[in-house]
Amino acid sequence: MPKPIEYIYSFFEKQAFGVCAWWGEMLGISSSRIRLYFIYISFITLGSPLILYLFMAFWKEYPSFFRFRSSPTVWDL
Repeated sequence: MPKPIEYIYSFFEKQAFGVCAWWGEMLGISSSRIRLYFIYISFITLGSPLILYLFMAFWKEYPSFFRFRSSPTVWDL
């Protein structure tokens, strides 16, 4: 049976840091380095990157909301 701290750590690895892993795959950088930079920037700017993080998490979860139309519309004619 895993220890409670290991359960919490694995939960945050799977859920909370999905954005950092996503950026790491896109940029070819390790996700732990991105997490570290995110924490540093959060301390320096008093937590304002949290809004950006939540926006990116929403973007990652629902990418269809952010896709532009590929077919022409009436306004394109």
